[in-house]
Amino acid sequence: MAAVTALPVSLSARFKGSFAYFTVKDRLPQILTKAIDTLHRHKNEFFEEHGEKGVEAEKRAISFLSKLRNELQTDKPVTPLEDELPDAALWNQYLDYQRNLLNGNGEPSWFQSPWLFVECYMYRRIHAALAQNPPIGSFDVFKEGKAQNFFESQEAIIALCTYFQELLKNIKDLDEKQLQGELFKLLQVSLWGNKCDLSFSAGEKSSQKSSPLQCLEDMVPYIIVNDMEKLWSLLRNAKKRNTDKCTVRVDIILDNAGFELVSDLVLTDFLLSSKLADEVHFHGKSIPWYVSDTTKNDFNWTIKQLQSANHMWMSRCGINWEGNLKKGIWVYQDHMFWTLPHIYSSMAEVAPDLYADLQKSNLLLFKGDLNYRKLTGDRKWEYTVPFHQALNKFHPAPLCSLRTLKSDTQVGLKPGQGEQIQASEPEWMISGKYGVVQFDATP
Repeated sequence: MAAVTALPVSLSARFKGSFAYFTVKDRLPQILTKAIDTLHRHKNEFFEEHGEKGVEAEKRAISFLSKLRNELQTDKPVTPLEDELPDAALWNQYLDYQRNLLNGNGEPSWFQSPWLFVECYMYRRIHAALAQNPPIGSFDVFKEGKAQNFFESQEAIIALCTYFQELLKNIKDLDEKQLQGELFKLLQVSLWGNKCDLSFSAGEKSSQKSSPLQCLEDMVPYIIVNDMEKLWSLLRNAKKRNTDKCTVRVDIILDNAGFELVSDLVLTDFLLSSKLADEVHFHGKSIPWYVSDTTKNDFNWTIKQLQSANHMWMSRCGINWEGNLKKGIWVYQDHMFWTLPHIYSSMAEVAPDLYADLQKSNLLLFKGDLNYRKLTGDRKWEYTVPFHQALNKFHPAPLCSLRTLKSDTQVGLKPGQGEQIQASEPEWMISGKYGVVQFDATP
């Protein structure tokens, strides 16, 4: 029997000076402080809507979040969830699993446990702070930031919608080479749209100001794994094999709302309009997550904003996309699994229904850094380890990660490639300057 290679260690704040350490020490408390400030600022609104009950709920939520911030900053043990929300038991089982890994050597805590676990746990506790405090239970503390990103990215959104609507006028006349060129362009816009991430900037402004199409050529050298050709051949072949009875389905596991979401919607509309796909399934988060991640509310809000925009091509996009949802060729779905601390190699066991659904897809596009961390187990891999190996048997369908690097894990590089970039740019793995379009053909 072949020897089983041990998996590398999980990224964790216990490695002082690492990006995980910096995140848990500085960024996560900043995000909690911002959430507390947001609740405080909405005090009058809660009073107007719900009277004294609203103000009482706001005070309780703030006190809950202040306590959480203190636990984090003083490296207290991670405590079991005490709420009655549907996923609480799964979270507590996962905490037990982390506890068992320690073999009686202390308790899982904020700085000693895997970074991915404690970061996800913080967002789940933020959700509980509100969900447990009706009548403000459905308030999204991150909504303002997401809306602000959308409005501040207006110029870029107009440029992208205009480009796309002009492209649609003669899409039927494009030959293979031109079609491929347009696909690559829109894949890159969707890739670099991933820079607009509010959890990365601890909720500070991070919008797309200029036209996203102008500088694509200059950005190509920063795509350090570029499998766009493989994506193209997969989609072309799926189309050729396709009979009238069988539809080509693409699934996109979304990341940020705001400009990035619009870039994803344009990409998926292109796939349908060019007949490279017949239906698209969007997977978003069921609760507010990682500051700027897309929820169903964000998804619907964005399409409504576009529809009612005072710009012909923006509103045309919004109207068409609403139509796609009504026709059922666009399907938005969320699943509890996307907001659990589990890495994706556990999906078949933890969420077999979701895994089975993804198996029906011809292509899975995973957007952003958090998805990449969960795909590769958020471990300290050697740069040259193949992507397929790091996926650790997660292969529901052919998949591709569109990700700008914002955490210190990266696989699938050529020998010496990582070291070479490291020599001139020590921060290359966390700056968002580099990206990958990384494909795995599956089992």
